[in-house]
Amino acid sequence: MDSEMQNQSPSMASNTKNTSSSNMSTDGHSVTKRLRSELMSLMMSNTPGISAFPDSDSNLLHWAGTITGPVDTYYEELKFKISMTFPPNYPYSAPTIVFTSPMWHPNVDMSGNICLDILKDKWSAVYNVQTILLSLQSLLGEPNNASPLNAQAAELWSKDPVEYKRLLMQRYKEIDEI
Repeated sequence: MDSEMQNQSPSMASNTKNTSSSNMSTDGHSVTKRLRSELMSLMMSNTPGISAFPDSDSNLLHWAGTITGPVDTYYEELKFKISMTFPPNYPYSAPTIVFTSPMWHPNVDMSGNICLDILKDKWSAVYNVQTILLSLQSLLGEPNNASPLNAQAAELWSKDPVEYKRLLMQRYKEIDEI
C-alpha cells in the first residue's frame, strides 16, 4: 500500500474507491457529449448509404436512421428506416435498434427486432453509431443464417433467391410510404 493510502482513514480510502468506480459509470452529460461527438463524426464522414440523426434537439437518446442496401445484394438501392434508442449508460451498454420499415431478412423478425451479435453479447464501448450502421448495412448482404429470427427467410436466402426477392419486395415499402 503506498504511503498516501496509508495516511487515509478507512472512510477516505472507501471514498477514493467509490470515486474511481463511479468514474466508470456515466452521467447524462457524458452520454450527451459522446452522442454529440458521434453525430458530428457521422456527418463529417459522409459514408454512403447510412445516416442517422436525433429525433429532436432536446433528446439525444432517440435517433432515426436510414440504411441503403449494399450493391450486389437483394437489398441494392432499397432504403430502410431504423429507430435507435440509447441507454443512459451508453456506450457501456448497446443501444436498442429496430427496423421501423417493413423488413424481410433472416436476422430481422416481422416486428423489426434485429439479431446482431454486436448489439447483444459482443457489444463493446468502442463501437459507435457509424460502426453500428455499417454493421447493419453489411448484415443486409451477409446474414447469419445459423441464428435466424426469420427461419423462412434464412431458408430461402440460399435455396430460392427468386422467391426470397419476391417476398422481400412484397414486404418492402418506400420510405415515403411509411
